[in-house]
Amino acid sequence: MTTAVKDMLTAYPGDLGSVDREKLSRCIEECLACAQACTACADACMSEREVGELTKCIRTDMDCADICGTTAAVLSRHTGYDADITRVLLQACATVCKACGDECGQHAGRHEHCRVCAEVCRRCEQACNDLIASLG
Repeated sequence: MTTAVKDMLTAYPGDLGSVDREKLSRCIEECLACAQACTACADACMSEREVGELTKCIRTDMDCADICGTTAAVLSRHTGYDADITRVLLQACATVCKACGDECGQHAGRHEHCRVCAEVCRRCEQACNDLIASLG
């Protein structure tokens, strides 16, 4: 299936080197999806009656959304590519996705938005780890 991410990677006029395009495009897509899910989850948490009990969840959602959005942006830029920066950013993204997935997972039984967010975070964490492994 073609996606805008795949189309843009194909349209890049330079050489992408040995990067696995499938893993790269999947990681970018999962980061974008995770940023959206975490933003929506934080917003939904703020609408819950027990919002005070969800403070850590809201904070983790917001941190995860910011880091995932940044990761997607950096992974979308290829000119002057620096593998060391990419690797560290991917590790940070996987770490925050794990933390957010764990936090939202604690609330998943009571809040559907947290259940969905936890699943999306886990997919993003896996995509980041898969891309890290392919970088060598």
